[in-house]
Amino acid sequence: MLTEAALDETARRTSSKSTVIVMATACGLSAANLIYAQPLLAVMGRSFAVSVNQVGLILMLGMLGYALGLILIVPLGEKYNQRSLIILMLCAVALALAVMAAAPTVALLIIGSFLVGLTSIIPELIIPFAARLAPSNERGRVVGTVLCGLLVGTPLASILSGFVGEHLGWRTMYWIAAAMMVALAVVLRFLLPNDRCAKSEVSYPQLLGSLWGLLRSEPVLQEISILGFLVYGSFTVFWVTLSFILETPPYHYGSDVVGLFGLVGIAGALAALFVGKFADRRDARYANGVALAVILLSFVVMWLTGQKLIGLIIGALLLDLGAQSHQAANEAMLYGLHPAAWNRLNTVYILMFCLGGSLGSALGAFGWSIARWDGVYGIACFMLLVALVFYVLHSKRIRQWRASALCLKDLPLRPKDGEAARCDPIPVLENE
Repeated sequence: MLTEAALDETARRTSSKSTVIVMATACGLSAANLIYAQPLLAVMGRSFAVSVNQVGLILMLGMLGYALGLILIVPLGEKYNQRSLIILMLCAVALALAVMAAAPTVALLIIGSFLVGLTSIIPELIIPFAARLAPSNERGRVVGTVLCGLLVGTPLASILSGFVGEHLGWRTMYWIAAAMMVALAVVLRFLLPNDRCAKSEVSYPQLLGSLWGLLRSEPVLQEISILGFLVYGSFTVFWVTLSFILETPPYHYGSDVVGLFGLVGIAGALAALFVGKFADRRDARYANGVALAVILLSFVVMWLTGQKLIGLIIGALLLDLGAQSHQAANEAMLYGLHPAAWNRLNTVYILMFCLGGSLGSALGAFGWSIARWDGVYGIACFMLLVALVFYVLHSKRIRQWRASALCLKDLPLRPKDGEAARCDPIPVLENE
């Protein structure tokens, strides 16, 4: 059994800047695999001479693959060495990216996208890994920083993908991505802290079976899961159709300009740092409500002024600002729950998040095909209104839960300020 001093030293190392930056970088690079296709959809459609609805399946199947990976792979982090699992997934996703790069038909491209999604769940292994040993009074900062790496990586991926797709072809982008995953696997083998956690003796089927029980018993998990589903769905409705929007009058832009819209995501990613620190001091749920209002405002702005480029840019900036703040607030609320179940809690939340994204991909392509701008923004605004109504109606239940004997501050699993999360089995991180 580790001493208190050893646990505190482990927590200090885990929250050190260098370790957090390594984890943030790994999250950003691995999450980028799901984003490369966004600015390339129109180019891919022309390459295979297929319809908007067919090419929309590339993102949809990628999200469904990610959702399946969350269910089948992420809970394994509570049974096996997480660093080894992360490196294995990096090698697997490199192979899946190579399948996409070499795909001779759109059907194989869609299958490759599904496999990329299935194996790109690396951030969902890293984030609980980082959160578990961070001192509770720094957990919001640590999670916010790692999440910031993920959120910066995704817009930069969009920029890179758009540029490479326009000048070198979309297949080149996927060959580059495959090479980056192989390089990242080698780097993380030496730089990622090793997982010395004592692992759960619970069987794999029991771990999977407990997911539904967690969702039923945790009001906070229910709220952030439903809101994540609706918010990421509306977010994806816009981004999956952006390449089509910018190729039509009055714009007529190529994939490189579509990719540049990823720059607005960097501002949103920086908001995750602020929200993480805010959650350490105040109420993450309040920040979540503000984020929902900002997202709805963004779609209203784009609907009314999107025929002008400046209106589209302002709306996209507000959308990313609100969506990334919402994500950071949700993560802060999630890691205020039971440390022993963080991998599974994260699985449930991100699963709902990705199912929303998958639905948004399909609805975005459908909305564009039947009503262009009006279809896209109408669907997105409807999903946001449902989210806001649910947030308001669920407020009473959250207040009752916080005031009850089951409130987190009364749970023995909740660490005191400044302590690392203690759970059974006790996790330990050491550098090899």
